[in-house]
Amino acid sequence: MTSPYRKQRVFGIIGRSGSGKTHLISRLVPLFCQQGLSVSTIKHTHHGVDMDTPGKDTFQHRESGAVEVMLATPTRWFLQHQSPTPPKLNDLLKIMKPVDVVLVEGFHVEVPASLEVWRSTTGKEPLFVSTSHIQAVATDSVPLLNPEAEKVFFSLNLNETPSIFDYIQKNLFLWEIT
Repeated sequence: MTSPYRKQRVFGIIGRSGSGKTHLISRLVPLFCQQGLSVSTIKHTHHGVDMDTPGKDTFQHRESGAVEVMLATPTRWFLQHQSPTPPKLNDLLKIMKPVDVVLVEGFHVEVPASLEVWRSTTGKEPLFVSTSHIQAVATDSVPLLNPEAEKVFFSLNLNETPSIFDYIQKNLFLWEIT
């Protein structure tokens, strides 16, 4: 009998809005692909987003009460799932096709291995000070001091994508999907 569980290599890219998370992931994905690795991404947002358009068939299906609505085109498909509660990362990973690496943007409370993207120009405090599982910070600023630990926090140059890629490759978390 096979186990209903599988393992997935996952790494989180987190940071405040406007810090450059999406831009960094867009630079990292091609590096994984150049290594012959398959990569998927999950983007978490706290904002309400609707990919549908009022009046379209899929919108009407959803508004009529469908729990899931799938739109299939010749080159891609989209699945909209109505849920009474916010999704958990494990549940999203469970429905995704297994790949070599999943980069997760957001879900900073759930991802056990994370790199924070932080820029002082955003004017926002870094998350690593209050989030223990952040392993490193990619920044365009000087090395950071964690006042709680009174030590220099491991930082990477945000503009050196190959170095960040190497760091992530060495620190991927093996997530057990249950």
